[in-house]
Amino acid sequence: MANITAQMVKELRDMTGAGMMDCKAALGETAGNLNDAVDWLRKKGLSKAAKKSDRVAAEGLIGVTVKGTKGDVVELNSETDFVARNDLFQGLVKMAADIAIDVGPDVEKIKAAKVGSKTFADAISETVAKIGENMTLRRAAELSVGKGAVASYMHNSVSEGLGKMGVLVALESTGKTDELVALGRQIAMHVAAANPQAVDAAGLDPDVIRREKDVLADKAKQQGKPANVIEKIVESGLKTFYKEVCLLEQAFIHDDKKSVAQAVKEAEGKAGAPIKVAGFVRYKLGEGVEKKETDFAAEVAAAVKG
Repeated sequence: MANITAQMVKELRDMTGAGMMDCKAALGETAGNLNDAVDWLRKKGLSKAAKKSDRVAAEGLIGVTVKGTKGDVVELNSETDFVARNDLFQGLVKMAADIAIDVGPDVEKIKAAKVGSKTFADAISETVAKIGENMTLRRAAELSVGKGAVASYMHNSVSEGLGKMGVLVALESTGKTDELVALGRQIAMHVAAANPQAVDAAGLDPDVIRREKDVLADKAKQQGKPANVIEKIVESGLKTFYKEVCLLEQAFIHDDKKSVAQAVKEAEGKAGAPIKVAGFVRYKLGEGVEKKETDFAAEVAAAVKG
């Protein structure tokens, strides 16, 4: 039998919101496999979500820079929110985003890039020494198009291009740039709110689709449905799933009577050319990084031993 640790139970609970004992049971039933445990909980109706909870957190800022048909987004973490409001720290995040535009989104290349006579890594070290708090350039991403526009949106902005959530959207088109940028910003706002997993179904991880099919089929089997009916239920369920997680199929937050795809199609008239959503990036501060919760960890440990 797999050794079920307190950390495994905590991680599963954070992912699903299910109770600790249910999480422990799920891990026991699936030999400690986290993904299988998520599905086990969903099949039992004990979890509605198959993704990380919003309780994960880290301090710092997201920085976004757009130049022409290219945009970059970076995340620089600090230990406290107080430091994130510091001018020196904010300047460091802007510097990281500007460097990324020039050297690309590779974190090591950004850190090695020269800023005057020193590297960006040196600039981080100097700021750490001045402020007295550890800082980390955690990640970076880039979008670009040959023709078209890259638009951005910053949620919970503290300064130009700085905030708690940054989104980039790339549109391929030969249409009017100002119209493309306006549409791109609207879609970026949508991405911030709706958090899609991919532009369309083709962009989803095949394993995600397989797991969704398995969950839908298993639920139907438990209800005693015949094979031919199960197939139709799975097909229908997948269509609903795509509307929930695929950007183009989601209801547009600016007008929920139409999908994002329909909104893009309508915008082609103003832009004067066809428009393709080439991609998006959504960075939420602290995604996947958890603060230590001593009391909760002890609570989970007790549940595992029980």
